[in-house]
Amino acid sequence: MEKLTIQEEEAMLAVWQLGKGFIKDFMDVLPEPKPPYTTLASTIKNLERKGFLASERFANANQYRAKVKEADYKKRFMSGFVDSYFKSSYKELVAFFAKDKKISAEELKEIINLIENPGK
Repeated sequence: MEKLTIQEEEAMLAVWQLGKGFIKDFMDVLPEPKPPYTTLASTIKNLERKGFLASERFANANQYRAKVKEADYKKRFMSGFVDSYFKSSYKELVAFFAKDKKISAEELKEIINLIENPGK
């Protein structure tokens, strides 16, 4: 699974949010500033070509749905990100945010609790 561009990720977030829809539906949920309709249509077509989306034809328009689950993409992306920037160490990732004061002691306690009690 390849890494998506920022524009592709924004389009996929809209698709994941709605489940399925037409380009105008995705346009409605994109944040401002919205891309031109033709740019979004082109991005959606590229995502279909790359295997991230499937389409079904209705009259003169295609309805799109995700073929890749959001959680699967996040998992793959985060693994590659940690491998590339933190030497495959999630400890280094957390330490980076702790040193930069982007994560609080309370949040770290919550993370520890999630690790110790994964089913809860």
